[in-house]
Amino acid sequence: MGWIRSFYRSTVGKKIVMALTGIIGVGFVTGHMLGNLLVFSGPEAMNQYAEFLKSSTAFLWTLRLVLLAAVGLHVHAAWSLTMLARAARPAGYDRQVTQISTFSARSLRIGGVILLVFLVFHLLHLTVGNVHPAFSPTDAYGNVMIGLSVPAVAAFYVIAMAALALHLHHGVWSLFQTLGWNHPHINPLRRRLAALLAIVIATGFATIPLAVAFGLVG
Repeated sequence: MGWIRSFYRSTVGKKIVMALTGIIGVGFVTGHMLGNLLVFSGPEAMNQYAEFLKSSTAFLWTLRLVLLAAVGLHVHAAWSLTMLARAARPAGYDRQVTQISTFSARSLRIGGVILLVFLVFHLLHLTVGNVHPAFSPTDAYGNVMIGLSVPAVAAFYVIAMAALALHLHHGVWSLFQTLGWNHPHINPLRRRLAALLAIVIATGFATIPLAVAFGLVG
């Protein structure tokens, strides 16, 4: 196990861990978005989907543990890389000039913090129900309708999805480079794929609080 510890302590190791856990994250949010969009099919479809997940106990807890480990490693690797970068330049720059980069890259850290706060709130809101005004363990559709009918909550969900879009855009682009899938011939495809995933996934999630807020479902 010593080589694993040594690998993770290196900058390259941390970046590879971030890329691999990022792939797990992209796969999860894609599947989660598709499941959540069942809200547009009505309460029966949404509640049947939720009941199916609850009945698949072994699968559900395996998925939760894998996601928990992935999120933990992703956050720790990102924090460690930030600390290493600061340690390499303890005095900072007298004058900072922004190099060529995307807005999604420059907003990655603050976006990551927003997503982490949102993740905790989302679990307490629609999974555990501790911060939900009228949570029901048997009515997933009703939980979504009631929970997102609060304007401030719906707005927070939409803001978090904007942060998710930026995070996905830069993350998907970067993971290809980290894993060595970087070539002038495929870079345009990487750019389009990163933008497509970011837009489709974030928009898919954001349509739900917006639809509830504007009375398009319910």
